[in-house]
Amino acid sequence: MTWQKIHPPVVRSLLENDLYKFTMWQALLHSHPGAQAEYAFFCRNRPVYPLAELKADVDAELDHLCTLTFSDDELAYLRSLRFIKSDFVDFLSVFRFQRRFISTRADGEHLRVIASGPLVHVMAFEIFVLYMVNELYFRRLSTDASILAVARERLQAKVGFLKSERQALLSATEPFIFFDFGLRRRYSAAWHEEVVRTLASEVPEHFRGTSNVYLAKKLGLTPIGTMAHEYLQAYQAFGFRLRDFQKAALEAWVQEYRGDLGIALTDVVGMDAFLADFDLYFAKLFDGLRHDSGDPLEWAEKALRHYAQLHIDPMSKRLVFSDGLNLPRAVDLYRRLRGRVQTSYGIGTDLSNDTPHQALNVVMKIMACNGQPVAKLSDSPGKTLCEDGTFLAYLRQVFNHPVETP
Repeated sequence: MTWQKIHPPVVRSLLENDLYKFTMWQALLHSHPGAQAEYAFFCRNRPVYPLAELKADVDAELDHLCTLTFSDDELAYLRSLRFIKSDFVDFLSVFRFQRRFISTRADGEHLRVIASGPLVHVMAFEIFVLYMVNELYFRRLSTDASILAVARERLQAKVGFLKSERQALLSATEPFIFFDFGLRRRYSAAWHEEVVRTLASEVPEHFRGTSNVYLAKKLGLTPIGTMAHEYLQAYQAFGFRLRDFQKAALEAWVQEYRGDLGIALTDVVGMDAFLADFDLYFAKLFDGLRHDSGDPLEWAEKALRHYAQLHIDPMSKRLVFSDGLNLPRAVDLYRRLRGRVQTSYGIGTDLSNDTPHQALNVVMKIMACNGQPVAKLSDSPGKTLCEDGTFLAYLRQVFNHPVETP
């Protein structure tokens, strides 16, 4: 018996996706509608039981996903966002996931999920696959009410921590603010919604929105997000000189959004290589930068030095931190950087999946585009994913990126 016979489908709406999937989707639909791509699912840590056991249930969830369409109300909501363009909403009005573009298989204990086909059809599978696997995994692992009792205690402890620090976190010119980035690795849909509702109610002066567009619409919150690694990685295969792919991607983003969504992701080939491309032109056009790997303080100091060298006041810019944060770590970064630059913090798993169970570290990454390998050279060991060693070595050489050490 599959779990879907005793549980509702995991995916409730096509709107329940991260905002940056929509913003990248729009940009790539406009700039490269004919591109082809392949995405692959990976689990970076060891689950309690083999994820291969979930294959039949994941297949059933994917079958369900491919029956869904956007409702008129959801399309109207997307159309109300000033950076979402009318023709993109028209595209979404007829969009439906195609089952032939995604497949699963059991590889020993491992679950393999491959999405391959037109980029503008397969790129949006990612977040759905990740939270499908998470919710299916935890349904099998435990349905004991004590799990959520512990999770609620931990959530209240987080609220209590923020309230105890409230005066210090609001006394500066720039208050401490954070967002929910926990959709992809959440414990369950119901728990994720409870977390977001609680934070919005209890600490609204600090909690400013969510990447989950469905919850943003439902709860009247601000949807948060701009770009992810896949957007810049795809530009490695769009015919530009490899050394110039970041500049081409950033320029296309500027032309698409013309002042909106101005936070640039810095770690596709490392912060140093990013800053070499992030000249005065881009530094003035983008509102700030997002950290997602490497030491956050070292990264921040590099960003501040770069702005200073360009004679840009760092207090006019924002640094967004989003790499495996919890609230105490975010608050510590805020205290160290306040008065020097605006900051904000995207917190994911520690909000949406802080239970007695170990969270899954699952990802679904773009591996190839237009028949060519693409890769991210992370500033954190273990985050680089590429199945083509020759291309990876070439990319490292072009950007003078060191080989990872464990």
